[in-house]
Amino acid sequence: MITQWALRPARPEDVEPIVEIRAAVMRPDLERLGRYDPHRVRQRFRDSWSPRHTSVVTVEGSLAGCVTVRPGEDGGRVLEHFYLAPARQGQGLGSAVLRLLLDDADAVGEPLRLVVLQGSPARRLYERHGFVRQSEDPVDVVMTRRPAVRQEDPVTGR
Repeated sequence: MITQWALRPARPEDVEPIVEIRAAVMRPDLERLGRYDPHRVRQRFRDSWSPRHTSVVTVEGSLAGCVTVRPGEDGGRVLEHFYLAPARQGQGLGSAVLRLLLDDADAVGEPLRLVVLQGSPARRLYERHGFVRQSEDPVDVVMTRRPAVRQEDPVTGR
């Protein structure tokens, strides 16, 4: 279990280390789907890179992954590019980061939307945190999560 992690704003120099994390993380799923191309998997990230909307996940000060949360075109938020280095997976870090993002979206009452590859183990993580399938095709599954309903505390009224 990882306990010392943080999010920091992305910087331009983060793009290439994150590109390599993305390539490593996505390779098994893309190979399974017959869609792995080592150049394309890297270039697609570079082309959509938005330091303004991206946070870098660090563990004990070292880059461990990233997550991008953009405003949705039709409201809400879009969760993209959530990658953790393979050595950092399976230790609760993904759930911890996701809980922080969900708490933030819940605080302002906004839904979250994401796209995950068919058959990706990440889908189970999202389902555990309340995301449900909206649509799918042979490659992608579109999932959404409505904001949690906040219960008013009967003592404080908040």
